[in-house]
Order: sequence, then C-alpha cells, then structure tokens
Amino acid sequence: MLEKKSKLLIVEKTNKNDILKILGPPSTESKFDNDVLIFIERKISTGNFFKFGKKKITVNNVLVTEIDSMGMLQKKELINLNDMKKIKFSEKMTSADYTKKNFIYNFLSSLRQKVNDPLGKRKKKRNN
Repeated sequence: MLEKKSKLLIVEKTNKNDILKILGPPSTESKFDNDVLIFIERKISTGNFFKFGKKKITVNNVLVTEIDSMGMLQKKELINLNDMKKIKFSEKMTSADYTKKNFIYNFLSSLRQKVNDPLGKRKKKRNN
C-alpha cells in the first residue's frame, strides 16, 4: 500500500497535512534543515513446512519524505526490498580498548579502597 499511496504525493504541491492524511503518522520523524518523515511498510510471511516455518520478508518498503520550512513536500524517495539489497554497508569494526590500567579504573579502585578502609588501619593478612 505504501508504494501506491506514495504516488499520490506530488513534490512542491502536497503539504505536510496532506501527507499525514494519506499515509498516517510516520514511523520515524527527524529534524535537520528540513523535516524528514520516514514511513516503513513491512510484511513477513511464514515459509512452508519443508522450510520449518522460517519467516521470510515479502515486502519491505521505506518512504523518505523531506518537508521544507513552509510545510511543502520537497523530496520523496521510495526504497523497496531490491534497493535495500544493493546498499553496501561498511565491514569495518570499531574496537573498544578497555584495560585495567586506565585512569578511570585506577580512580575507582582507590575510591573502593577508601570506602573499605577509611582510616587506612586495616591489617593485612599474613600468608604462613
């Protein structure tokens, strides 16, 4: 339905109220220089018995609309399941380097030590 309804939207003629009337509330809304409304349509079907009922995405449409400060539609883009398969994502991974010898660890360790022995008089256990 999202693909059919998106054809009713005309760039520079449709306003934000018309978009909301045709498509309903957006799935996601963000504000940059212009308002960006994102509408998502997704249909999942269950596979047959031989595939053990594995779920399969049959429809995955995303409509991105950009609205200017006057409330008029400036841009619309419909992305379907085939278009999403063409999108390339970065394979690079971000690693976090958490070691015990960093400033925060040292600070929290000293704080823990002061909480456990505020006067510094606790006797150390001897190994015999």
